[in-house]
Amino acid sequence: MEKPKGPNEGSGFQLNRRALLKSAVSTVAIGSSLTAVAQTNNVAQPKPLATQAPTKGYVFFTPAEQEFIEAVVDHMIPADQYSPKGSDLGVNIFIDRALNDGWGKGDRLYLNGPWQTGTAFQGYQLPMNPAELFRLGIEQCNQYCLKNLQNTFHLLPKNSKEDVLKKLQAGQITFANSLSGKTFFDLLYQTVNEGFFCDPIYGGNADKASWRMLGFPGVIATHAINIETFKNKKYVSNTLSISDIS
Repeated sequence: MEKPKGPNEGSGFQLNRRALLKSAVSTVAIGSSLTAVAQTNNVAQPKPLATQAPTKGYVFFTPAEQEFIEAVVDHMIPADQYSPKGSDLGVNIFIDRALNDGWGKGDRLYLNGPWQTGTAFQGYQLPMNPAELFRLGIEQCNQYCLKNLQNTFHLLPKNSKEDVLKKLQAGQITFANSLSGKTFFDLLYQTVNEGFFCDPIYGGNADKASWRMLGFPGVIATHAINIETFKNKKYVSNTLSISDIS
C-alpha cells in the first residue's frame, strides 16, 4: 500500500501519492456521487446522501475503532506540501458515514448464501456486510498487534504500522475465523481512496483539498464544453462541490 506522496518522495507502503492518484482515476468517481467500494456484481453503489455536509462527530465507530481508523488514514495520507493529513481531510468521517448508511448495512447486497470460496474476479463474496467486515477487521487487527507487537495499532510506531498494513495487503495475516486480512485491507484501502477524492458533501476531501491538488474543477457539467476550447491549453476554473451549487 502507498500514500499520496510527492514526486521527490521515496517509495514504500506510505501510500505512494502517485499510485493513489492513479488508483483514484481508475476506481474512484471524484464527481458528484459516492462510488461503490467494490465494483462487483453484488456490491451496488450506495444511495445518495443528503446535500448537507455531515457533522464531525462519529455515528458508527466505537472509541477504539475511532483510534484505529484515524491512525490508518493519517498513516496512508500524512500531511505534506500537497494536502493535510487524512483525519484533517475528514477521510475517517467519510468512512464512518458510509458504514452507517445503507451501503455499510448491505441494503443492496445478497447475503443469503451459499457461501463458497470465490475467484479474484468475483469480488466481494462474504456472509457479512461491509460494516460487519470493518468491525471484525479492526478488532482482529488490534488483537494481532497486541499479540505480536504489544500494543494496539494506533499506538504503534510508524514503521510498525507500515509493516502491519503491508502484511494485511499481502494476505500474511489471517483472522480468527480464517478470513484473510487482505479481504479487510482491500475494503479499507478502497474506502480511504474514496474519502480522499469524494465530494466534500460526503465528509471527506475537506475544503476540496485533493481536487485542488489535482486541478480538478469540480462537479459542474458545463466544464465539458471547454474540453475543445482549452485543448492543449491551461484551463483554470473555480473548484466547485455539490454544496457550492445547492
